[in-house]
Parts: sequence; C-alpha cells; structure tokens
Amino acid sequence: MNLHLINDVPDGLTRRGRTFVSVHGIRVDVRPVAEHRQWWLDREVPPAVIDRMTAFEERWGGLLLPPAPRYDGGPKYFDPDSPEGSPAEGWWFEAGTQRTAVPYSFMIGPGGEFGIHTDRWVPLHATVEGWVESLALAHHAAMWAKQVTKITGDDVDRIALDAYEPVREVRGLADTWWRGTDSLVAIYSGEAEGFSFPRGRTALVYSGLDEWGLRAGVEPQH
Repeated sequence: MNLHLINDVPDGLTRRGRTFVSVHGIRVDVRPVAEHRQWWLDREVPPAVIDRMTAFEERWGGLLLPPAPRYDGGPKYFDPDSPEGSPAEGWWFEAGTQRTAVPYSFMIGPGGEFGIHTDRWVPLHATVEGWVESLALAHHAAMWAKQVTKITGDDVDRIALDAYEPVREVRGLADTWWRGTDSLVAIYSGEAEGFSFPRGRTALVYSGLDEWGLRAGVEPQH
C-alpha cells in the first residue's frame, strides 16, 4: 500500500477541518471506479450513480483519517464500491471498508449523506464533509477538554441542551454536536436507530473548555 501526504485538502471544510485533514490525514492508493464501470453498467447500475461514485473518489478517495470515537473508528479510508438500490428507493454506495468487524456498512446515501446501513439506512451526517468535521471536532475537543464524560442509554435524554446551540458544521442527522458556554456534547444515535435499540445511544460530554476549545477559530454561525 502506497501512502501519500495530503497536499490537496478538499474544499468546503472549516479551518479546523482543513487543518485536521492536512496534519493527521494521509492518502492511500485505491482502484479507480472507472475500471469497474462496464461491469456495473452490465448489472443495471445507472450511469449517474457511477458518476457519483467517480466524483466521490476524485474528492475523497484514499483519504485515511484517525478513527472516530464511535462505530469502531468508522471506515478505514474512503474507497467507493458496491452500489445498490433501485429507481424507487434511490441508490447507495459503500464509502469505504470497516476498520473492525462491525455489523453494518458505511455508505453514501442517495442525497450524498454519510451513514451506516444495517437492516435499514441511517444517515449520520448530511454530507461527507459533516462526518469529517465531526472527526476533527472530536479530536480537538478530546485534546482541550479538562474532563470527558461518557453517558449511555436513557441517561442521554437527561442531558439538558436548552442552553446549547447546534454545531452546524457537522451537519448532524442521527449524530449531533452541541456547544455550550464551556462544554461540547456529542450525541451518537446511529447504532441505536439502525438496530431499533434506543438504549444504545451514547453521548460524550467534553467539559472545561475555553473559547478556543469551544470553537478552534470557527466563527459562530447564525
């Protein structure tokens, strides 16, 4: 496997996200989607879906980032494969293989969402950029927080978020981040939704943060 330093960080990320990718990311070689195009066309995968996979590969292909705090780290690196779907439902494709043996695949949804596919489709973030921003924020928060508290199951519902604002750059769907006056809260609901097991929710509370810890230079979004 050939490894390459990142010198072409995708646009559309915050300064924190760009720094995270450039400092902590590497690229590995992946097989071009074009090599399989005819094989997928012969199996009635629409050309537009293969074009989406090609665009994903050109933007994200081979990007290997540090592991996520949940989902046993997330995909090892981005490598589009295995399109599936129908004209009625839309089409998904695999975002990259798992780092560890988890009972679901990491997929890109019909609208470009990043999520997991178990017995059902669960979009975690509205875009791939949102997933990358969530990794960057988790890495940053863990570095600067004075304390990290893990909360699971029904206790997640007892977290008082009234005084918090959503962290919009993560484009959260099943998974969300919240910013308070001195803490950040990450709520992970993907596995709970995917397996219809509400008690499987997990939250991580990063407390004791100053302004830099809360935002890392990201301007407030209104």
